[in-house]
Amino acid sequence: MYIVHSKRIKIQEIHRREVALQLVELNMQKKLSALAVGQKAIICSLEDEELVLKLMEMGFLPGEEITVEQIAPLGDPISVMVAGYQVSLRISEADAILVEIK
Repeated sequence: MYIVHSKRIKIQEIHRREVALQLVELNMQKKLSALAVGQKAIICSLEDEELVLKLMEMGFLPGEEITVEQIAPLGDPISVMVAGYQVSLRISEADAILVEIK
């Protein structure tokens, strides 16, 4: 009986650690549209299937460094530096890009 109880505790502990790690990862990733001017980040993923090809063709590839250069007075569009190019994005497009802040 003691061995079974011990295994349950270990499994529960492993599950708690996995959940904690997932929460940390979620907190580290933000949408590009949530970044402020001057913030640098690394692109993690592209969420909108309809925009994936368009964004990838513009240089928005996972692992690429990105910097927010300017934000329009009303918040749309934003200007970013990615792959050596300055690109303007609509907020709806920036919402589809998940980044990890550097």
